[in-house]
Amino acid sequence: MSDYVSTTTFAELPISQELRQGIADRGYISPTPVQAAVFGPIMAGRDVICRSKTGTGKTAAFGIPLIERINGGTRKASALVLCNTRELALQVAQEIEALAKHKNISVIAIYGGAPMGAQTAALENGAEVIVGTPGRVFDHIRRGTMKLDEAKIAVLDEADEMLSAGFYEEVTKILDYLPSNRQTLLFSATVPPDIEQIVQKYLKNPDTILLSGDVFTVDHIENVIYYVVDQYPKPRNLLYLLEREDPDAAIIFCNTRTDTELIANVLNRYGLDAEMLNGDLAQKDRERVMAKVKKGELKFMVATDIAARGIDISDLSHVINYSLPEDPAVYLHRVGRTGRIGKKGTAISLVSGSELVTLSALEKKYGITFETRKLPTPDEAKSLWTDKQIKELRDAMGAGSAFEAFLPLAKDLSVHPDGQILLAYALKYFYQHHRMEKAQMRAVGEKQVETHQVEKIHKEQKEARHPRESRRPRLERGAPEQRGPEEVVRPVGLQSEPQGAQDLSPAPEGPQAPVDRIKLFVGQGSDQGWDHETLASALCELAGQPRESVLALDVKPRHAYVVVKPDAKDAYLAASGKALKDKAIGIEVARPRKR
Repeated sequence: MSDYVSTTTFAELPISQELRQGIADRGYISPTPVQAAVFGPIMAGRDVICRSKTGTGKTAAFGIPLIERINGGTRKASALVLCNTRELALQVAQEIEALAKHKNISVIAIYGGAPMGAQTAALENGAEVIVGTPGRVFDHIRRGTMKLDEAKIAVLDEADEMLSAGFYEEVTKILDYLPSNRQTLLFSATVPPDIEQIVQKYLKNPDTILLSGDVFTVDHIENVIYYVVDQYPKPRNLLYLLEREDPDAAIIFCNTRTDTELIANVLNRYGLDAEMLNGDLAQKDRERVMAKVKKGELKFMVATDIAARGIDISDLSHVINYSLPEDPAVYLHRVGRTGRIGKKGTAISLVSGSELVTLSALEKKYGITFETRKLPTPDEAKSLWTDKQIKELRDAMGAGSAFEAFLPLAKDLSVHPDGQILLAYALKYFYQHHRMEKAQMRAVGEKQVETHQVEKIHKEQKEARHPRESRRPRLERGAPEQRGPEEVVRPVGLQSEPQGAQDLSPAPEGPQAPVDRIKLFVGQGSDQGWDHETLASALCELAGQPRESVLALDVKPRHAYVVVKPDAKDAYLAASGKALKDKAIGIEVARPRKR
């Protein structure tokens, strides 16, 4: 059994239907090994120490049994979860709230940097689960605004990181304040001496579950190094690295706050969308940056280790070290932001002479093998950058948008005194908004994947509850079988199956299509030069509809299937017969496949 794949299913766990519904709504299909391993001991009320590497689903591991063990509707604090950062506290609170949404359980997040008054009001209104950072939680305890006398469960999440950040005193005082008969759960990637002290004093005969630790392996992650070229400044080394690698999105780690500001400014100056995240940033700005990251609207987040602790960004493909950390173990926490839940990830590091000690320790102590790549020359980097921008422009042109009316203006701009400045602004505006549109389309596509997964999970759970019914012969059941749509559509922007995604083929029984989408047949395909992105844009232009109206596409050689919102169906059908790439295109409602 790996750290990411379990042989157990959620249907085998003794959980309530309300929680089962919340799990399905999250799109979870099977528990990870850590989720399966800790469920029994936590449900039995025992204290638990769990070591499992970053990205294996620890939040749901304690969140699912925690939700099941406490009573909903009381609005009295039954569980307290301590996290090391504000971002992690928010993420944990959101995850537990989503899982518990059918259980009448309220969750609030308490952390520094936010107004005390709003938090005090939320505490007065009451909640069954409080998630917070140690400093702010202890402040509320001292002020008497947080009542924990009925708390049944205490959770220390990312305990090693929390203690290394200097929260030992606050954590122990909070544990002293909690009822002595509480259940204590400790989750950590490593178990250093500080944690051993807490275990001995505050946990009662704990079950110790040691699945894995970040210190032992960085599976699923490709580790790459580029040696810094001294002929030009280090920020330019980073620019050349990004041109060579061209990641879709990445966290860029810096060792100092000053470097985060420098690198974010440099990247933005060169047209690369970047935001910094460090301890100097106001809480509202931190939340704004994280919102952009989660929506896929931000290409690069430049962060310090402390600011990025606990951040969980799904499908992050790259982590980049602008500088290697002095402590080799910190490298493992950094790269743990990618390759989560068994997915592949890439960690790239710029290495200079002073960092060779860290590099050597990573190779010898942790057995990490690095691939060495060479930075492009300035001319090669410029050529890579130019080719990439031109390709994006050409791809947008191929979408069928009419632009000929602007050719005279382009000609005038080429000789205008301010022509280059105005053109540069127009290009920046285009790239920024074009990429935001693509991010929004990817988000819509991913939502469709989740919808299909949830529908399938609901069906599987229904069959699990009525196994005899589902095994009876079809004629005996008396339910007429209906065929689903002929083709499986793929969400816009996804050129391949997401790792771990379920088969999106509709179930053999049920309606032909969900009521929230319409499937259309389009008489052009890849033989006419279309791909998912360009065909979506062209059809929207042709029908006069927004990009969001196209939910998913499946492009075949000579035709395509397009899923659109119901209220946009008539506009797309009305576009049938119009010219697309100098050829009339046929658009009609897709017919079910004949049996």
